[in-house]
Amino acid sequence: QVLLVESGGGLVQAGGSLRLSCAASIRTFSNTPMGWFRQDPGKEREFVAAISWSGRSTSYGDSVKGRFTISRDNAKNTVYLQMNSLKPEDTAVYYCAAGRPFGSITPPDFTSWGQGTQVTVSS
Repeated sequence: QVLLVESGGGLVQAGGSLRLSCAASIRTFSNTPMGWFRQDPGKEREFVAAISWSGRSTSYGDSVKGRFTISRDNAKNTVYLQMNSLKPEDTAVYYCAAGRPFGSITPPDFTSWGQGTQVTVSS
């Protein structure tokens, strides 16, 4: 069983920053690739960022590259998403995701999901 709990969402003005956290109840967290996705109502899920189990590799969606940074703290079983230079189009529910032990960080490999945290960016 995997339990992912996101926090840190909220309302921010365009150009501002937010830091999302995902507390992961995963026995093998240090071996598990982690990621972030987002989804607006009525739209398809969009890949945001991912980090390998080792922390040595990261991947970002084109729309957030250069603005968002994913990181992890294996001692705390936590993954973070630092979001800078936020735009109104970043408004979405952000979901933490986990893959399988030693899996890749390609979007199709993420199989477990949190409940999401709302991020709203005002103009």
